[in-house]
Amino acid sequence: MLAAVLLLALPFCTAESGSSYAGSTLVDSYPPPGVTNAPAVDAYFPDGYQVGYAGPTPTGAEPAAIVTAIPFSKVENAYPLSRPNSADGANPNFNVMRQWGNLAPMYSVESFGLPDASPIIPEGCGLNAVHLLMRHGARYPTSDSGSSHFASKIHAAASKEGFNVTGDLKFLATWTYKLGAEILTPFGRDSLFSNGVAFRYRYGNLLNAFTDLPVFRTTSEDRMLDSALNFAAGFFDVRTYQTDYHQEIIIEENNFNNTLAPYDVCPNVNTEDVGNFGGIQGKKWADIYLKDARKRLQPMIQGFNLTTSRLIDMQELCAYETVALGHSKFCGLFTEKEWEGYEYYVDFWYSSGPGNPTAAAQGLGYVQELVSRLTHTPINVWNSSTNSTLNSNNITFPLNQPIYVDATHDTVISSIVTTLNFTSLAATGPLPTDHIPPHRSYIASQIAPFSSQLVAQVLSCPACEEPTHIRFLLNDGVFISAMHERIGQIDYAHDCFVNYTMPDPDNIIDGRYPS
Repeated sequence: MLAAVLLLALPFCTAESGSSYAGSTLVDSYPPPGVTNAPAVDAYFPDGYQVGYAGPTPTGAEPAAIVTAIPFSKVENAYPLSRPNSADGANPNFNVMRQWGNLAPMYSVESFGLPDASPIIPEGCGLNAVHLLMRHGARYPTSDSGSSHFASKIHAAASKEGFNVTGDLKFLATWTYKLGAEILTPFGRDSLFSNGVAFRYRYGNLLNAFTDLPVFRTTSEDRMLDSALNFAAGFFDVRTYQTDYHQEIIIEENNFNNTLAPYDVCPNVNTEDVGNFGGIQGKKWADIYLKDARKRLQPMIQGFNLTTSRLIDMQELCAYETVALGHSKFCGLFTEKEWEGYEYYVDFWYSSGPGNPTAAAQGLGYVQELVSRLTHTPINVWNSSTNSTLNSNNITFPLNQPIYVDATHDTVISSIVTTLNFTSLAATGPLPTDHIPPHRSYIASQIAPFSSQLVAQVLSCPACEEPTHIRFLLNDGVFISAMHERIGQIDYAHDCFVNYTMPDPDNIIDGRYPS
């Protein structure tokens, strides 16, 4: 047995030249091949209802922590992930994870432009309803990602003569690619389950106002449905959630109207000029902030050219490996300054934020749905990504729920907050491409990280009267917004369908093409 252990350890030696499997992809499957779940075996393992003997099961009152909890409980860590260090040391005041933009785990942020505001319901006010728009949990990279391309290029280089790695890059000699594609990681599932539990603590008392089972919405993509189900299991109960509510699954595909995936029916989102504008602007900044990293790391690897795009792939691998595997050796390759540069690089400003002329149009459909729910008035104008079949039916689009929960994507949340015209986010924009402005107001990790939450609280002030206020919380930061006026300003047909070119310079700060 000892000899076998030693033999298995040999491939993980510290040789500098690349092993033939370096950069190759590893895939595990559970249950393992050959394992069967035969009915004859299942009979030996009855569920709890069949066994009985549950003991006493009295329930208690629903919690309402958003009204009563002082101080407010914040999301501040990413257990059980290992917190990585940067290349220039273990600075306890610098959190690498919060420099990952849309790949960062969600954390509570300070209120946006309202320094004294709290997520807690103001004293003397009552909570009538709550609307939650959440992003899916942490996932593997998307298909055909830069991360997988980096692995295949390392594998090709390591298979040739002349490939050699030293110093901080020595691990690449035996590194393998262990990431899947698209679906949630275990941490992603855990985050959504935990968010469901937390949402029950904050708003559970609103369940008492339901007259029918709740209808929550998500899209058909695997990670979207998985996120919705894990949230529901946390919010309701892992044994009963499937009968505690109705899960609506809206098709996410080209030419299907879907406010939770509006880019599929907005052609300009996918054009080279408009749709790729964020990538063009980001490349300008990447060539600047990664210049020192390339000089430092290139001498540590021969037979492989560390271009700017490959360095970005390595930074992405730090985030993706951490949320998938718990840690990553890529994280310690970059300095604090370079991680701050990466955060700025991945900001959505020019792709699906205030600097892109399709952003407000993409978010228009959801905001129309939100107003319809808030006013209990059916939608009667179909001029956006709203789905007339689903939204005309009070079964699939009810207007009388005290709790609404919708699951969506990062770029959609970015577009929706642009549609809502949260002006404090654009206070320091447009973003320059040659430096990071001090005290900038637009930061992707605070807007649309993994498991992000945009909450609309419907308040009565004073309490026990008709609703008088709508207050928004973005990852626990407070906003105020006026929606009716904003909807009237957005020309969906123009911004999504008209053949226009990006303005130069792009001084857009409201997600609309300039008048």
